[in-house]
Amino acid sequence: MAKEGVEKAEETEQMIEKEASKEQAEGGGGDGSHRLGDAQEMRAVVLAGFGGLNKLRLSRKTMPEPQDGELKIRVKACGLNFIDLMVRQGNIDNPPKTPLVPGFECSGIVEALGDSVKGYEIGDRVMAFVNYNAWAEVVCTPVEFVYKIPDDMSFSEAAAFPMNFVTAYMMLFEVANLREGMSVLVHSAGGGVGQAVAQLCSTVPNVTVFGTASTFKHEAIKDSVTHLFDRNADYVQEVKRISAEGVDIVLDCLCGDNTGKGLSLLKPLGTYILYGSSNMVTGETKSFFSFAKSWWQVEKVNPIKLYEENKVIAGFSLLNLLFKQGRSGLIRGVVEKLIGLYNQKKIKPVVDSLWALEEVKEAMQRIHDRGNIGKLILDVEKTPTPLMANDSTETSEAGEEEEDHEGDSENKERMPFIQ
Repeated sequence: MAKEGVEKAEETEQMIEKEASKEQAEGGGGDGSHRLGDAQEMRAVVLAGFGGLNKLRLSRKTMPEPQDGELKIRVKACGLNFIDLMVRQGNIDNPPKTPLVPGFECSGIVEALGDSVKGYEIGDRVMAFVNYNAWAEVVCTPVEFVYKIPDDMSFSEAAAFPMNFVTAYMMLFEVANLREGMSVLVHSAGGGVGQAVAQLCSTVPNVTVFGTASTFKHEAIKDSVTHLFDRNADYVQEVKRISAEGVDIVLDCLCGDNTGKGLSLLKPLGTYILYGSSNMVTGETKSFFSFAKSWWQVEKVNPIKLYEENKVIAGFSLLNLLFKQGRSGLIRGVVEKLIGLYNQKKIKPVVDSLWALEEVKEAMQRIHDRGNIGKLILDVEKTPTPLMANDSTETSEAGEEEEDHEGDSENKERMPFIQ
């Protein structure tokens, strides 16, 4: 173990030396280069204000230093999630003040330890939750949100791991108590959480997974679920045709009229879990019309009706559980179980594509278009790829009431994967 720690420390030192040599070769970066021009500065994606993609920019910021109980991480990869798109629009409760650095998860190498930090060494390969500020070359975060990653897990896989798999595991096993022989309906089955749900369900015998997704994703994900439906079709009737009683668990990240549909599909003692509201996001900027329309379609929950039908309705927010409700100890136990499943080769993060920090706008547009299969990753060391002239990354200012449903992407030219 001591030898391994020395090797990791040497790797970190070599990385820092390599970065320094690049700075010297480029004349200190004083010409606006993306390389570090000062040992105390770093590149970071900054959200200047809430709104469209034009509110994002790559900037230089002062490099943070670890406080008591924190780790300083040299970031290798960052995860992009739908919640990041909603943060950009200001489409969340009590949004923070701008400017800010977005992002809630990353992976990298431990570069420094704050006072009282135990269990980690400089050079350790880690993944971490961050309460914003993840989309940068360096982050500092409390030790309780940091986890060592397996030797054979890549940094891109590690950045795709925490949010998706912890969310999926918590909903299935902690909230809904998934057991042998049950059935699950998951929306957006081709996304990061959807694929994590499918993989975790496969670890329990005889679990039937119903999934909805855009038709252009079906070929890629058809083997991960038992029954797959077009999200714009009448999936309620399709599910009931196969299982007249309905399903035991519904996982809903869409909200709107899907809430009522999900509740109608529940068997007695079934559990409906809302963990997102992506139907509120239509145009590029926050839309009051979309917000109102989505909530207007939500079926009013009547506790007496739930009592009579023996149904359970629940909500789940991993970020609130971590950063507002102080349940980091519970999450650490879940991460340890998930790493065990990864080491047994029972689960594996699905990475859709890799993007440079400079390409964050294009990556976010891909999420907005619901074009991804699995997780989008910001690769901090990646060189930007020249954009095609007809790329869908040439974004327009979508109207406030313009709809862009996932199914509408079927006939669009998909953006090329950047692996």
